[in-house]
This record gives sequence, structure tokens and C-alpha cells, in this order.
Amino acid sequence: MSKKLPIVAIVGRANVGKSSLFNAILRRREAIVADEPGTTRDSILAKASHEGRDFWIVDTAGIKDPEDDFEFTIQEQISQAADSADVIWVVIEADVPITEEDRRVAKMALKTKKPVFLVVNKADKAKGKKADDYLRLGIKQVYLTSATQNRGIESVLDSVVEIIPQATHIQADDVLRIALLGRPNVGKSYLFNTLAKKQQAIVADRAGTTRDINRATVRFNNQEIELLDTAGIRRSGKIGQGVERFSVIRSLSAIEQADICLVLMDVNEPGTALDQKIAGMVKEAGKGMILVVSKWDSLEEKTPFSRDQMAKVIAQDFVFVPWAPLIFTSSVTGQNVAKIFELAQEIYERRKTIIKTRDLNRWLKEVTESHPPAGLKNRAPKLNYIVQEDDNPIPSFKVFGAHTKFLHWSYKRFMERTMREKWDYAGTPIQFWFIEKHVTHKHGTKPE
Repeated sequence: MSKKLPIVAIVGRANVGKSSLFNAILRRREAIVADEPGTTRDSILAKASHEGRDFWIVDTAGIKDPEDDFEFTIQEQISQAADSADVIWVVIEADVPITEEDRRVAKMALKTKKPVFLVVNKADKAKGKKADDYLRLGIKQVYLTSATQNRGIESVLDSVVEIIPQATHIQADDVLRIALLGRPNVGKSYLFNTLAKKQQAIVADRAGTTRDINRATVRFNNQEIELLDTAGIRRSGKIGQGVERFSVIRSLSAIEQADICLVLMDVNEPGTALDQKIAGMVKEAGKGMILVVSKWDSLEEKTPFSRDQMAKVIAQDFVFVPWAPLIFTSSVTGQNVAKIFELAQEIYERRKTIIKTRDLNRWLKEVTESHPPAGLKNRAPKLNYIVQEDDNPIPSFKVFGAHTKFLHWSYKRFMERTMREKWDYAGTPIQFWFIEKHVTHKHGTKPE
């Protein structure tokens, strides 16, 4: 069984406060779900929770390759949101008269037929303005907010959780879904075609062509496998035809649908900031992951040590996902292509592994006795009991105890490391939920 979370996209013209609104939501205690190295709350996307409802929130202002100086256009923001978002927030400024660009954004958002909210930010600078003053944009749901003063945020979130769908639970159908992710031109389509053994990933070679997720179904070792290729968007005009933009909303949608994600990177430029960002998205979504170095055949002056040397460098770049296996491939020569399927199937099975409760508690006792958790003053954490969740597609464990909120992040990392030494969870993240003995646990609250 897998779970797909709804997506909320923030769109609007430049400098209206999209990123400020995004950050204001994340400063709310309830909105931060994960707090550990490698998560992606860096002005692009984050997993948020309000009133027990989980969802992704995406700031389209942050969707751009850091090496690309061109601004991410309104058309592309809306295009991505229309394809994969469940709700769209159009953000404008309260202290600036409505512009022609605001009208264009609102019109384009409404054309998507998705639920649209108008968020009028910086309301503290435009006293006397009312929500009705903005109805002429055609968006019925209007909210006045001030990201800097944290005003109106609660009302927007209250309305969002009323309208977004519940996390969709997809019942197990024994189909292994693999998503191909990566920056433009790292070889996703070549690998997709090689894996699928057909030219399904070919698209119209026309400037401005937008592409959703391409799919192909194959069988390998009597296992039905669905491949999802996130090709993204072709840029038009002055930066040249055929240049693609990394599409974070479409990629996030593919991640949510997948069991295992392949994070592709170019052998000639591995481990870039965007590669790491994509891996962080996969980790935060709780999916299995394989790091794939593509175009191995194109590397000049290969030596017997080239692969080992590169593997060490990549391991340093992806230190926040030390459990993700690394593989070198070539779609031209077919090197290690079948190995990808084998690795994915192994990870898929590991994610379904159920450990007996008595074995878990024997391990917990050994861990806490050999290395007792430290605390603050008279608040030493005590971990009493552990059980594995059986309704979570991510290997997840509930740990009951006292003063668990004082448990240091380094001890949680120590617990994960020792668990991985005991049981093979290579290729997949695992979660610990720390619960006070007197508190009833409800799945969906913040994992510590």
C-alpha cells in the first residue's frame, strides 16, 4: 500500500511575497513535519500538516536551476500547477494596485479548473482594504494575510484542509512503480527508453511543449513494473530550443506515485545542488531511492580507479542519504541497466519487511543499555517499548517512553544506524515516531 499526498502550489508575479508566505507557514510549529539534515524546506517545497491533514506546499518562485539566470515565467508556474497540483494559491500584494500581470495570473489559474484561492499578502500595509475589494479578479475565495506578522495564515490553512483531498491510499496491486528523476539532459529519456525497450519517451520537438509524466509497463523476473519518466518542460525563445527546465511539481507528483525513485546525475557533472535537492525530495517523501550515474560511456580517460574515486565524492555530496545505493550506467552500452531492476526489486521487498515485536524490543533494550540517551537536567529520556507500524508504506516504528521530546537528534541518528546494522534496510528511509506513554498516538503527527 502506498500513500499520495495532495499538493498546494503558490503562484504569482515576482516580489508579491510568495516565499515569505511559504516561510511563514513553515515557521508554524504544526507545519514542520521533518527536522533533520537533507530535508528540503529551502524555499521550494515542504511537507506540511494542519489539523491532522498532511500535504505538500510548493513555492514556485524557488523553482529554477541555480545555474540558470532566466526567471521562471508565470506561464510555466501555472503549467506545472495545472498538471499536478490539487489547489492553487494566487498571491498578490495588498499595498499595490492590481496589475495587468495579476489579472493574467488569476485568469490562467482559473482556466486550470483546479480550486483557486486568492491570497492578498502584506495586508498590514493596506489598512481599510477588505476581501471584497479583490473579487473583481474572479477568484471567489479571498484571504488577507501578512506573512511578516503571521496574520491570516491560520484562515488560509483552515480553508485548504477543508478542500484538499485526503491522502490517497493506493491498495497494493503488486505493481512496482519506478520514477526517473533528475536535472535536464542527464539521460532520463534514454534510460527510460532502454528500460522500456520502446520509444515511448519521445515527444514533439517543438519549443514550448509541456510534458506530463510518461509511463511504460514492463515485466522483469515475473514482476510487473511501471516506469514514470519526468521529462519536464521545454523552454522556448531566447535560450534555445530543446533546453529543458527541471519541473519540481511534476517530479513531486511522480515521487508520490512511485515506490522507488532513480535520481539520475550526469557522470561529467555529478552531485550538483539540484541533484541533492531532488534526493532530498525523495527522502522527505519516504520513498526508496537509487542514485544513478548516467552516461558512464562518455567519460574520457577512465581508469580502474575512476569509479571508486567518483563514488567517494558522490557519497560526500549525498551524506544525508547514506542508505541509498549508487550505480553507474550507460544507456548506450546497456551497462548495469538490468541491475537497476534487480536493485529496485530488492528495495521494494525490504520496504515490506515486518520485524517481530519481541526482536525489536530486544534490540531496543540492547541499544539503550549500551548507550543510554542523555537528557536535559532532570529530564532524561526513557525508551520503554517499540512496535512497527503495519499501515505505513515507509518502514516506521513507534517508540513509547518518557521525556521523549528531550531526545537529542544525534541519538535518533544513532538508533537508525544501529537498526540498519541489525536489519537490512538499504535503499529506503526509515522513520521513528517517539510517543509519550500517556499520549495516544495518531498516525500523521510529527515524527521525531
